[in-house]
Amino acid sequence: MEVEILEDEEHHADLRSQQARPNTEQNGAAVKRRCFRAPAVTLGVMYLLMLAGIYIRYISVTLEKDQLQNRYDKLSNNYTQHQETASDITVNNSQLQAELQKLKDKIEGMRCPDGWTRFGCSCYFRSNEKRTWSQSRTDCQNKGADLVVINNKDENKFVSELNNMYGEFWIGLKTESTGSSYEWKWVDGSPLRETFSAAGLPAATWGRYAAFSNQQGQWRQSYDDFTKYYICEKRVSCIL
Repeated sequence: MEVEILEDEEHHADLRSQQARPNTEQNGAAVKRRCFRAPAVTLGVMYLLMLAGIYIRYISVTLEKDQLQNRYDKLSNNYTQHQETASDITVNNSQLQAELQKLKDKIEGMRCPDGWTRFGCSCYFRSNEKRTWSQSRTDCQNKGADLVVINNKDENKFVSELNNMYGEFWIGLKTESTGSSYEWKWVDGSPLRETFSAAGLPAATWGRYAAFSNQQGQWRQSYDDFTKYYICEKRVSCIL
């Protein structure tokens, strides 16, 4: 019986050993599976994180590119506007300079040269030496003027007072042939119409006659090769 008991105990021990071996093998496989699963999960997480980082970087680069493009477009538009503004300013400056020059020319045109006296829209020069009528006119023309053309009583009074210390002076009136007759004509080509001071001026006849004015403002005739003082007239601007 003792032998049988021992055998039974050995038999039970073998059974327990056989039962325990599959559990051990199963536990080892489970451990191995867990060991392989952990790195796979880690790799998966890292992969997802890398994808997320790349996607975030892509979005960031795209946004930065859009911002740079918008900034470039704004700068380009501003540059174009500045160019247009600069062009407008250049045009305006040119126009202003042209207007200023015109204004300056008008102002200069209103001024009388040194030694000249203004009356109305003309400047007058009184000579201090005597010349013939033709010589007097040439001197006036060299000054950019001509012998005075008297158009009204006020102007006649002015030139008479301007030259009252010198006595008689040539005016821009002379006899000219019209083909069949002679007539008095001013140096600007206009005929004598106003006779307010021509009471002592005879009708135009053949000969080299020219008119002069005396200290009383009365017109007389004389040969144009006689020498007298003279008055030049230069037209200037009346208004701006």
